[in-house]
Amino acid sequence: MPQKLTSLADLAALPFDQIIDVRSPAEYAEDHVPGAISLPVLSNAERAEVGTIYVREDRFRARKIGAALLARNAAAHLEGPLADRPGGWRPLVYCWRGGQRSGAFASILAQVGWRADVIEGGYKSYRRLVARALYDTPIASRVILIAGGTGTAKTALLGHLAKAGAQVLDLEGLAAHRGSVFGAVASGQPSQKTFESRLALALAGLDAARPLFVEAESNKIGRILIPPGLWQAMLGADHVEISAPLAARAHYLVTAYDDLLDDPDRLQATIAKLVHYHGHEQARLWQGMAQAGEFQALAGELVARHYDKRYTGNLRRQGNLLAGFDLADLSEVSLASAAADIAQRFGG
Repeated sequence: MPQKLTSLADLAALPFDQIIDVRSPAEYAEDHVPGAISLPVLSNAERAEVGTIYVREDRFRARKIGAALLARNAAAHLEGPLADRPGGWRPLVYCWRGGQRSGAFASILAQVGWRADVIEGGYKSYRRLVARALYDTPIASRVILIAGGTGTAKTALLGHLAKAGAQVLDLEGLAAHRGSVFGAVASGQPSQKTFESRLALALAGLDAARPLFVEAESNKIGRILIPPGLWQAMLGADHVEISAPLAARAHYLVTAYDDLLDDPDRLQATIAKLVHYHGHEQARLWQGMAQAGEFQALAGELVARHYDKRYTGNLRRQGNLLAGFDLADLSEVSLASAAADIAQRFGG
């Protein structure tokens, strides 16, 4: 009997051992149900070929070719990734709309003897739940922002808040980006849809009765946009402000961005992006500091001359300032102490 998803929380309660995405690799890469494995019954090229024949030539011929390809690919999966599955294994299969691809593959699995089923409506039904959670439903928890200038270790502080028992949402972690022109990471960012899947699942697991701590961000992290429901909650949220001496912030940035410092070409190219704001001469001076290995001095210059001015200019806090924490340093001990204090005062 097809499984109908009525909420994202249903995913954790489904009585299946594995969720299988039988869409093409490209469809899976853009987004998929969290935890699903990819066992495509048509490759990217095969899906395009069958689709073209279906639309432009003959629907019957397209279905016949598609069935033959599906059978061959299903056989490869049975002899490969699924070869060691026991008789009591229960798979849940989905495709784009919950139609022919998932139905055919689930039927083959059922003929083997496994209790296979499909998701009613396929990926599209799951995606509707994600969109509803992020675009149509207000954030239930009270949002408290962790604010502060660049280099005040806000992301690290979120980690310490989580260890202190507070409820946190790490948007930069979900977006795989540190939120500034220097913030790209080697793994690259997920698609917007994948980010939204991660975010919706994180929100679904929250306790609405408890505050949610979120780092103050712009509405865009790298190329990822924060969906409007959460963004509106952030705009009106109360906040805790973190500050620290410039030298401490520069030291922290050198440590936090060590991957960028280990890639001289990437660092030089990133500094070049600041020409638009500061001109060629200033950018060349900063590139010279990077080439000379003067990383802490460079970090201090960027904070003072670029980031702090933009932070003050873009400040749009609508909520109340709950507390300010002026930290003498940004060591793990100092951050843990501040997090424990914040969690105790505002995290209940």
